Amino acid sequence: MTITTCIFDAYGTLFDVNSSARRAATEPGQERLAAVWPQLAKDWRQKQLEYSWLRAVADRHCDFWQVTQDGLDWAMEAANLDDPALRERLLALYWKLEAYPEVPAMLRTLKDRGLTTAILSNGTPDMLRAAITRAGLNDLLDDALSVEDVSVFKPHEKVYDMVGNRFGCRRDQVMFVSSNGWDAAGAADYGFHTVWANRLGAPIDRLYARPEHVLTDLSTLPDFV
Repeated sequence: MTITTCIFDAYGTLFDVNSSARRAATEPGQERLAAVWPQLAKDWRQKQLEYSWLRAVADRHCDFWQVTQDGLDWAMEAANLDDPALRERLLALYWKLEAYPEVPAMLRTLKDRGLTTAILSNGTPDMLRAAITRAGLNDLLDDALSVEDVSVFKPHEKVYDMVGNRFGCRRDQVMFVSSNGWDAAGAADYGFHTVWANRLGAPIDRLYARPEHVLTDLSTLPDFV
């Protein structure tokens, strides 16, 4: 297998989606959040994803920033946090998500080997630009592809089509990396080589395809390319 192109999911794969709630919980006056932030972060992420899937199935697309806000609203109500100022703070911090610590060195290794590296994400172009700039990854990524160009969320095949259309590569020349088991399954079924970054040690999803490789983080990813 000759891999020419490494494509990454963004949220949960390169960027820590829990860092918004975790950082806010350490700020003065956020004692109530500090007591519940892990559950709030988990609910926020789960609802964000669920709303993307349901909108795709119903053909009722909106951008990822809207489902991010909708997911947070559900999570805050579930946590009995009626606090508009906290809501705005959490959303502001979402534009400043932290990259996982191994990400810059991993991307640098891939670039030094001459591979194309890019993001393929549900996120909007503005969200992705902010996250990439915040993490200092601009020089390590060749592009950031957003589903807004096809108006449907992953794992629709129109999203995966964007990779070949942009880079002119065959499906078997792509290594697709995601922390979402369902996303890795979708990409595997599409014909990409796949890595599931299983950061939480979850079971493999019972779906129509399985990831080719399973890692606990991305530090050893270059060994599989």
